[in-house]
Amino acid sequence: MCGTLQLPADKVCQVTVRGGYHVKLFASLRQTTTTFLSHFGQAIDYTFFYGPDLDKVIQGYREATGVAPMWPEWAYGFWQCRQRYHNQRELLAAAAEFRRRHIPLDLIIQDWQYWTNNSWGSYEWDTKRYPDPAGMIRKLHAEHIKFMISVWSNPHGSTRADLQRHHALIGDWVDVFNPVGREIRWKHINDAFFKIGTDAWWGDATEPGDDGNLLAGRETFLGPGDFYFNAYSLFASESLYEGQRATDSKKRVCILTRSGFPGQQRYAAATWSGDINGDWLTFRRQIPAGLNFCLAGIPYWTTDCGGFWHPANQYVSTDYNELLARWFEWSTFCPIMRIHGNETKTEVWNWLPETQRVMLAYDDLRHRLLPYIYSVAWRVTSQDYTMMRALPMDFRSDTNALAVSDEYMFGPAFLVAPVTEPKMTSKEVYLPAGTSWVNFWTGETLVGGRKIRAPAPLKEMPLFVRAGSIVPFGPVVQYAGEKPANPIELRIYRGADGAFTLYEDEGDSYDYQRGIYATIPITWDEKTQTLTIGKRTGKFPGMLKKRTFRIVWVSPNHGVGGAATEKADVKVTYKGRELKISAK
Repeated sequence: MCGTLQLPADKVCQVTVRGGYHVKLFASLRQTTTTFLSHFGQAIDYTFFYGPDLDKVIQGYREATGVAPMWPEWAYGFWQCRQRYHNQRELLAAAAEFRRRHIPLDLIIQDWQYWTNNSWGSYEWDTKRYPDPAGMIRKLHAEHIKFMISVWSNPHGSTRADLQRHHALIGDWVDVFNPVGREIRWKHINDAFFKIGTDAWWGDATEPGDDGNLLAGRETFLGPGDFYFNAYSLFASESLYEGQRATDSKKRVCILTRSGFPGQQRYAAATWSGDINGDWLTFRRQIPAGLNFCLAGIPYWTTDCGGFWHPANQYVSTDYNELLARWFEWSTFCPIMRIHGNETKTEVWNWLPETQRVMLAYDDLRHRLLPYIYSVAWRVTSQDYTMMRALPMDFRSDTNALAVSDEYMFGPAFLVAPVTEPKMTSKEVYLPAGTSWVNFWTGETLVGGRKIRAPAPLKEMPLFVRAGSIVPFGPVVQYAGEKPANPIELRIYRGADGAFTLYEDEGDSYDYQRGIYATIPITWDEKTQTLTIGKRTGKFPGMLKKRTFRIVWVSPNHGVGGAATEKADVKVTYKGRELKISAK
């Protein structure tokens, strides 16, 4: 079957073509051709979401494939990972050192091979190296650190035997297409990990296989493996999400998985870009890769910060340390902030002193921005929003912005321009037209619609804030939820009207789905120079009934950088009722 579609340029349209596997799409705006092919499909339905407003396109996709649920608040903080912690003692020592050095940390991850020899992928602990995993997780929780573990889909041991008995294996792999296979997989994961407190899941190798399609020529529960292979990660994520929700209906699910498939966002699953090289070329490629991934409608994406494969002299190499510092800066403005590396001690204190200073500063900045990030995450769930935004999402009428692939918006406020070349002390940055921009580090206001040369010393990734933005900064914390977000430093970037909704809830339950949360609308009127902190809507257990806003009218050298502004312009006490504050 071959179909030709003429799509209107003035509105979003959804087109479904049924009954064939070869479709050609002609877009009337550019007269380009897109061809969709399937070597195995015989009666595939193709649905196209088209329109000038990319947020509406993604909204249509999510309406068709599923809403992305809220992650727990801690998941928007810093994730510590390496390949790998070899035993319980080593993992606990690393976690304790983070707390001793007062380095913000929310999650620590146990990578593979916690199982015994010759039991690849088993959902079982090697008790010689992990004599008390339940006690280990209790100690982490006592330090307010969450725990994630790598769970593969080719288990051995008792899980494999159970799957064999129920005819729920495809070769060595769980037949996750089979509801019984998904149930058995979760039963064993629950018994080994969730019951003792594990907080999150790393679904590794969800292809399945590193060397090609291991389902080729095999029959799955649904049909030919050649046909269903790409959907494996979707069903593997479903087994974790549905299993945990059925076991504990309150605790939010958080999944990281190596592969993606349409609709995977509905299972609280994020994807990372795999075992990539730790070099400048690979780093540059991550930015457009992530933007394209998010444009595909799956909102949560990340990389192995610093790359997976490192040079042999990584700890002392000035080139690699510079790369890591720049990568860490960029990761601060990714949906997930996570470090990783092959046989690498990735902890902050193992790098050169200047690298450590950069990492600490940006780790602090990430945590100060949690009120902003968590509120944007609520928009992802409630409005089908996208956090990591290619420039055409916000500036589609600016033809120059269409060609920019190394900058993006992080939420509605931040224009992020990572440094991806070595030894750079400045970078050419395009400031999109239609607005003015404020340099985050200096407070200088710049006109949009042009390229500038932005200063970029090692400690400062070029970062700009759109005029009219309202950005809430929380206090310095060691982990999400350490203390209430009070006082909030509310930075107002004047030059245009603006609006932002501050969202808050309990942080790690699904009660928000029952309306148990609170929002505070905040607006800025440029003409009257008036800030309005609107009436709070909703409530939740533990909500602050009274809080302080430290309001800062950003200007040159005032309200700049990641540290708290020493002297706020206005300080107000907010009790849930509307307040109006004049900047005149």
